[in-house]
Amino acid sequence: MIGGIIVENLYKSIRQEAKLSQEQFAAVLGTTPLSINRWENGKTEPNRMAQTQLFRFCAEHGIELGEAIVKGKEFADKTNGMILYHGSKTGIKGELAPISRAECDFGRGFYMGTSALQPLTLICSESAPKFYTVSLDTQGLKVLNLGVDLDWAMLIAYYRGEMERVSGSDLYKKYAHFADGYDLVVGYIANDRMYTELSRFFHGDITDVALIHCLSALDLGKQYVAVSEKACKQIKIIKEESLSPLELTFLTDMSAKRRKEGIRLADEVVKQYRREGKFFDEIIGG
Repeated sequence: MIGGIIVENLYKSIRQEAKLSQEQFAAVLGTTPLSINRWENGKTEPNRMAQTQLFRFCAEHGIELGEAIVKGKEFADKTNGMILYHGSKTGIKGELAPISRAECDFGRGFYMGTSALQPLTLICSESAPKFYTVSLDTQGLKVLNLGVDLDWAMLIAYYRGEMERVSGSDLYKKYAHFADGYDLVVGYIANDRMYTELSRFFHGDITDVALIHCLSALDLGKQYVAVSEKACKQIKIIKEESLSPLELTFLTDMSAKRRKEGIRLADEVVKQYRREGKFFDEIIGG
């Protein structure tokens, strides 16, 4: 966000942040004031070369718009009930269904987030992604609510394939059936360091307490996962949006910076909690 203002027009926001007139901005970018005016009024989009120039201009002038883009995608009208967000690599085709990859955090489902941030950063490296604002009616659904605790971490570990070496154990069986019979799973989104820390936990390098604090170090909000056809039928698409190459570039840059921040936070957490909690072998041993 720049100056506390949500970005409504990315090109105008860049120019205003740089304190340039349309004529000055055109001269810097090697284009015409008419082109700048048309970009800002939504009549045309700059080509990919121009968008690359714009991002380079922002980098040189310390203009970071990733967070403002995310904020600008959030839906202001709350009259539609529970508002959530979903990102798709190529767009939704046909009816909504719980058909994501089985290795996602809570298995196959239709994934939605309470914040626009997570779905946007998940799709920002794609060539033609779609961003969706949806509403969810939870009436009549059987909902599994997870806190930031060991059940949350273990369930993610199970679906991510990190518990395969203890398949057949009581612990494995517990989480293999933990979400059985539910229509909707609700749990916090773990940060980008999650997979490394899960592996470290299962290999006995960190405790359960350190693991949970690592996973929750960055607050990305909650994810709502429709794991049944019934739940998917109670989701309504409110808005579908394409993302410009410039928006995707800003989001990719922001995602990379957040990933570095996640690594730094996780390393600090491990040091802080290295003597607290139990190691995986101790938990398995009961």
